[in-house]
Amino acid sequence: MTKHGFWGLKGLAAAGALGLALTAGLSAARADDGKVTVFAAASMKNALDAVNKACAAEVGEEASISYASSSALAKQIEGGAPADVFISADLDWMKYLHDKNLVKADTEKQLLGNAIVLVAPKGSTATADLKKGFDLAGLLGGGRLAMGEVSSVPAGKYGKSALESLDMWSSVENKLAQADNVRAALKLVATGEAAAGIVYATDAVAEPGVKVIGTFPEDSHKPIVYPIAETADSKDADAGAWLKCAESDKAKPLYEAQGFTVLGGAQ
Repeated sequence: MTKHGFWGLKGLAAAGALGLALTAGLSAARADDGKVTVFAAASMKNALDAVNKACAAEVGEEASISYASSSALAKQIEGGAPADVFISADLDWMKYLHDKNLVKADTEKQLLGNAIVLVAPKGSTATADLKKGFDLAGLLGGGRLAMGEVSSVPAGKYGKSALESLDMWSSVENKLAQADNVRAALKLVATGEAAAGIVYATDAVAEPGVKVIGTFPEDSHKPIVYPIAETADSKDADAGAWLKCAESDKAKPLYEAQGFTVLGGAQ
């Protein structure tokens, strides 16, 4: 633990979440500026920023994108936030909106896949063989394990499932530093506030301050799928064009450059 202590750690997580929440709020305020408004999982930022730039020529201008946890964004859409497109980091939050008729069902596609990894600060010499019997609590020592909030944030839900599957959960559940989104959890590790963290493989690519010390087996959690859809209340005529470009061959290498697996949604 660094000199900031656990409360400093919690504060940093909250600050990261607050920054993303403010971004979402500002985007909502700009919804009437004529731009397509996209709500997307925080873990997509690097890849989707690149896709957005690449699609500007076809759409006419870049979309306005808000990044936060899928759970927070889905709740904002439910509350009437004027988003045109939603991209979730799991199927559950897309289904949540689908069941409330808040997305256009005929536009729903499974766009991307990902993996979850264990990361440590860049200078760490730790390694982790993530299988039953590995002493993750011992690796943490007196430090914390950063991850997304385990009851709502997709990365946290995947992480908890993997830890339970590998019989590690009970040994670390009292050592958690839960964050409101996966990028906030990533920042806790990069700054040394947490000894290790569970994030997406794509997050590790995007953050030079961490190193991957282990990859969770695919069969230790549900498949990680990012669905995309146009919202039912979309008012922007360009939303369909943006959606089509985000699913196109033009976008595919930009996703793959950040470590995503492109699924059937991108043809």
